[in-house]
This record gives sequence, C-alpha cells and structure tokens, in this order.
Amino acid sequence: QVQLVESGGGLVQAGGSLRLSCAASGGIFSINTMGWYGQGPGKQREFVALITTSSTTKYAGSVEGRFTISRDNAKNTVYLQMNSLKPEDTAVYYCNVITSRATYWGQGTQVTVSS
Repeated sequence: QVQLVESGGGLVQAGGSLRLSCAASGGIFSINTMGWYGQGPGKQREFVALITTSSTTKYAGSVEGRFTISRDNAKNTVYLQMNSLKPEDTAVYYCNVITSRATYWGQGTQVTVSS
C-alpha cells in the first residue's frame, strides 16, 4: 500500500526557516510530478510548488524566491525548503505525488509562523 510520510513541520518565528520532507513508499513507481500544497486556516488547499521528473520547478507567486522544492529520485522523496517565513505561510502542508497510475496525498504537516 502506497504511503506518503511527511515530516519537518513545526512552530517558527517570522523570518525563520523550515524544511519539509515527504517520502513515498509501498510499491510506488513511475513517479512523475511531486509537489506541495498548503491549506491555511479557513481556506481551501492551494498549490505551493511542484517539481517534474526533469527537475523543472514551478512555484506559487506568494512563495517565489523564498521556497525551494527539490527531489531525490533514489529515495522517492521530495523536499520543500522554506525560508523567510511569514505568518501568512501558516498552513497544513500536503505532499502530492503523481504517478502513471494514480495521484497520492500525504497526511499533512502543520507549519505555524508566529509574528
């Protein structure tokens, strides 16, 4: 059974940094795009960043220049380096993995940025 295990969330002061990780396991294969979405309090889940198999990246305008997405294909893991964090970045962050067969979501990890 495919599992996406996220880690790295927490509480940080504004201006600080966090690094999120998401490891896929359980027979997952043919991974295409890997990405991150965030759901702030009272908001819908929104796109944050993605990275393709060729390492092409795309970011939401609100995080461009502050967040960096990367992946380790050998480990089926995607990372999100979050720098210069702002209170408005507070959200539950979900890992998203798209394969040739299905789309998978992680359980979410809470990021809270205090002012």
